[in-house]
Amino acid sequence: MRRSIVAGNWKMHKDHTEGAGLAREILAGLEGTEPASEVVLIPPFTTLPAVTDVTRGSIVKTGGQDLYYEDEGAFTGEISARMLKSLGCTYVLVGHSERRHILGERGDLLAKKLRAALKAGLVPIFCVGEVLEQREAGDAAAVVAAQIQEVLAGLSRDEIATTVVAYEPVWAIGTGRTATPQDAAEMHSGIRTVLEDLFTPELAESTVILYGGSVKPGNAAELMAEEEIDGVLVGGASLTASTFLGIIFPSP
Repeated sequence: MRRSIVAGNWKMHKDHTEGAGLAREILAGLEGTEPASEVVLIPPFTTLPAVTDVTRGSIVKTGGQDLYYEDEGAFTGEISARMLKSLGCTYVLVGHSERRHILGERGDLLAKKLRAALKAGLVPIFCVGEVLEQREAGDAAAVVAAQIQEVLAGLSRDEIATTVVAYEPVWAIGTGRTATPQDAAEMHSGIRTVLEDLFTPELAESTVILYGGSVKPGNAAELMAEEEIDGVLVGGASLTASTFLGIIFPSP
């Protein structure tokens, strides 16, 4: 049975003081509960140490928003997998749409980053998704398949078994628009078909696939009720404890 994950990507929000405070609020809301999903906080790099200090020893995991593929060196502004691991991170995002579309990251670079994460023992959350023009042209499935193939092809059985995939339709991120649960489930099913072609039916079936795109308490339950949706990657709604907790414990 695939595990469920609710991950909050704080993007470029919350300094170290604000981030520690938010983490404490989330932990307080989780106290005495048994969430059905694994909870992951993904703050900015400068906020990570404060957040990991708060979450250490708790059920909450942490992750980095990005990484570089070298262990160390003259790479000003970059963060290595080893650095994230030393802070206690479990996860790291690879290929988030904002890295692709704002900063121009391409598949060959993302492939190196993903393999660096795996080598260091981090769990990569590999993000894929189409822009509105591609969806309206009927190319969404082909675009997502190409993104998966150019980065994940060639991984070993153990490596793909460790990797999490996140489908984030770019047109639904921060816009208030959300793919219907049925649309999202259809794309998740298509992703499994691509993974089956690249690997095996068993590995495709066991891969955790998250949905990301304007997830909020009002739609989380319906999204996660879909068999193909194993959890959610949350943006803006993860910046307030009450809304994030409302996604971790969605009302039917």
